[in-house]
Amino acid sequence: MTKTHHVVPATQGGWNIKKGGAERASGHYETKEEAVKAGREISQNQHTELKIHNKNGQISQSDSHGRDTFPPRG
Repeated sequence: MTKTHHVVPATQGGWNIKKGGAERASGHYETKEEAVKAGREISQNQHTELKIHNKNGQISQSDSHGRDTFPPRG
């Protein structure tokens, strides 16, 4: 099972970072850019996948910072 972090729009405005499966946000930011920057740091430190969502909730971008079991060949 791949561990994930998500940058998602917050219901009260702004953007949240949530760990996959968590109900509570691990961080709240006013802008999407701030949330993505912080999310990438967290994802890199914890070796997880980062899923970045649009305002409508769809995943628009995905970054892999995990330990890929099938890395691309050079």
